[in-house]
Amino acid sequence: MQIKWDEKGLVPAVVQDAETGEVLMLAYMNKEALERTLNTKKAHFYSRKRQRLWMKGEESGNVMEVESVSIDCDGDAILLKVRPKGPACHTGHKSCFFRDIEGREIEKAYREDIYPINCSILERVYEVILERKATPEREDSYTALLFRKGLDKILKKVGEEASEVIIACKNKNPDEIVYEVADLFYHVLVALGYFDIAPVKIYEELHKRFGKSGLRK
Repeated sequence: MQIKWDEKGLVPAVVQDAETGEVLMLAYMNKEALERTLNTKKAHFYSRKRQRLWMKGEESGNVMEVESVSIDCDGDAILLKVRPKGPACHTGHKSCFFRDIEGREIEKAYREDIYPINCSILERVYEVILERKATPEREDSYTALLFRKGLDKILKKVGEEASEVIIACKNKNPDEIVYEVADLFYHVLVALGYFDIAPVKIYEELHKRFGKSGLRK
């Protein structure tokens, strides 16, 4: 059956957990997104907000392995059955449908210990860092400048900011400590971005260590 693309060349795609049958999210696909999904077996979509193709999990690491792709009887909707590698929703919930019609939360955030809400700012900063990495020619961006200078410059800044944190702590000034740690976090995220390592990988590593004594071998 031929897919009925809308006037913008898009079709809605419902994403369902292949194991549990739970509906995880609703997104949109264009022809290229569908082709990449079929070829790679990883869910790809088209962002109407950003006007570009994207792969689920390209930044967070929460990729979706596609088990099957089907279309409805009218040919105007696609169903993906997937095996998710993490929460489907950017809020950290397993499904995007975690609220009732009144807006009340009916499902707690999925693996809340790994994806706490306060970590979302790190994800947003990292997303901007990746955008600047893709456009290193931007003259108005400090992040783009770091990527133009290369890895040695990025690592030098990480070292400098770590030293600033030490000095701030020695000065026992809480405001200064917060400021310098924020600078360090940012430059560490730039270093992660250089290697395309999403912050979620760090969360997962910390989760593995949680509750384990560092004194035990």
